[in-house]
Amino acid sequence: MLVNPTRGYHWSDAETRALLTIWGEHDVQTALDGNFRNSHVYRDVAGRLGDMGYDRTPDQCRVRVKSLKRQYFQAKKASKKNGHYAKIFRFYKDMERILSSRSSAGLDAHDLDGMGAEGDETMDGTEEDGESVDQPHESDVDGAGECSNMEYPVKIEYPPYPIPVTVGSCSNVQDIPAKQTEEQTTTMPSSAGNRRHKKRFANLSLEKLMEKFLEQSLEAEENFYRLEEQRLQAEDLRRETEHTREMHMLQMLGQMFAGLTTPTVTSSPAPQSARNSKTGPSVTHARPFGGSHSHQTCQVDYATPSPPAAPVIERTFSLGGVAHRSMDILPLVKNIIPPLTSKKHKGQDGRIGVIGGCQEYTGAPYFAAISALKIGADLSHVFCTKDAATVIKSYSPELIVHPVLDSPNAVQEIEKWLPRLHGLVVGPGLGREDKLLNNAKEVIEKSKSRGIPIVIDADGLWLVSKEPSVIQGYQRGILTPNFMEFSRLYEAMHHQPLDSTDLRVTAQQLSIALGNVTLVLKGEEDIITDGNQVITCSQEGSGRRCGGQGDLLSGSLGVFSHWAFSSSLNATEGMNPTLVAAFGAASLTRQCNNQAFHKYGRATTTSDMIQEICAAFKKLFET
Repeated sequence: MLVNPTRGYHWSDAETRALLTIWGEHDVQTALDGNFRNSHVYRDVAGRLGDMGYDRTPDQCRVRVKSLKRQYFQAKKASKKNGHYAKIFRFYKDMERILSSRSSAGLDAHDLDGMGAEGDETMDGTEEDGESVDQPHESDVDGAGECSNMEYPVKIEYPPYPIPVTVGSCSNVQDIPAKQTEEQTTTMPSSAGNRRHKKRFANLSLEKLMEKFLEQSLEAEENFYRLEEQRLQAEDLRRETEHTREMHMLQMLGQMFAGLTTPTVTSSPAPQSARNSKTGPSVTHARPFGGSHSHQTCQVDYATPSPPAAPVIERTFSLGGVAHRSMDILPLVKNIIPPLTSKKHKGQDGRIGVIGGCQEYTGAPYFAAISALKIGADLSHVFCTKDAATVIKSYSPELIVHPVLDSPNAVQEIEKWLPRLHGLVVGPGLGREDKLLNNAKEVIEKSKSRGIPIVIDADGLWLVSKEPSVIQGYQRGILTPNFMEFSRLYEAMHHQPLDSTDLRVTAQQLSIALGNVTLVLKGEEDIITDGNQVITCSQEGSGRRCGGQGDLLSGSLGVFSHWAFSSSLNATEGMNPTLVAAFGAASLTRQCNNQAFHKYGRATTTSDMIQEICAAFKKLFET
């Protein structure tokens, strides 16, 4: 699900104008002024472009702004001689409006002529780590129409033409000696013969020359983007190869250490089952990572001592087994799915609650709740604001809607339903109003005290980034961030920018910082980790990224987490139930996306994906 950072260097006019609208806002310009560490600003700009439907990386946004500024200054310099050049650059008026409000608006044309890369950097500060923005120098555009660009020289030249001087037209002009004139005449052919042949545009007017210069400048820029894209692709391939080699070496080290340990450790299918085998009959049947809703079982399992070498072996297999371990998880997902029998009663297979839904966002809680029903939950509750309740009810009569989220006694009203719920999904359509966030925070605390599995998505992740303690250390908590939400969480916990070189490692680091809470990093491949193990879900999806797919994942994950914690110890073979549940939900979401895309192509929406849940579930888990 991750956007390829090297894809799509060609910007349409609509995308460019959307970028200028966001970049030209006062708060964005204020953040850029005098600030050379501004990657967070461009990440926010890229995120807002993504909300408008344009998938762009922060680096692409920065490069595009840099290009627009260079073209603007070139056109502005040329327009001193002829105002027609301002019309050639399509976005001249937009750039003029934005840059005229900046601190450099007071500079006149003479100041801009002498301003180099350093002056442009002071003007904007859009380049990180002191990178300067290319601004036209005296050598970039001269009066003859010749351009000298350091990266891709594009030259438009015309032959030297002697300027006739009429004797008597100027009183200060003196007669030129005939001998000096003859020397100049004889030396000109020899110097011209030594120079390389140049293209001639003597018949073109100055306006045509300028148009041709701008066309060739744009062509050189496109060539640069193409070469840069190829370089980044090669860099990605190199990193992937290096990562594969490191994983192979770690796997070999794991096998070497396994040969030095006792048979008890090496023969166990998972680290948790190895520890449980040493606790005696009284703890053998306890559910690892929490089991049922009792916290006493969880404390006994983690308090059991283990040999000093065991954690090293477990960590080695955890890192070395990423590639092949995920292939063995699908049977574990099938094990936790409860069979459909006539002896069951309503609500036994799951009662899920969704905390979210406000006036602006009514679709997200509906998608999450209806997905939970179609996965196999018996009842779905939506706890939303009063003005969103009627809209959500109109979507489907299957949902139980409670208009209490913005009421004065919201926490008490929701707490009455918690004993009946098996899983909680917090965040879809929640919004960022302080009152709603505070109510959601208190509901999470009440749910933790009851041992209810909690899935946090969307605006719920915004709450976690502001107050990590709300979920930190809760072993039944699952976070489902996309890349932007993951970056925000990582910076909140580590107080430094995210290093996206190896997302598996950074995801594991973030999970450990949050107290081994399970993370599902959505992207081109979904990375799932609880801090001890890292697995990936590479089930085939599609290139379609419509809004609401994350809500399908969070709703289905709420059901899978209930099934995982309600199943027997042997069903998950000692693996953390949250990992099994997350892998099942991620696989199902990707399969729904793939099937819907084969039917509708670019027109695929989340509603189409929800209609594919039944067929996708049968294909993955019932065949």
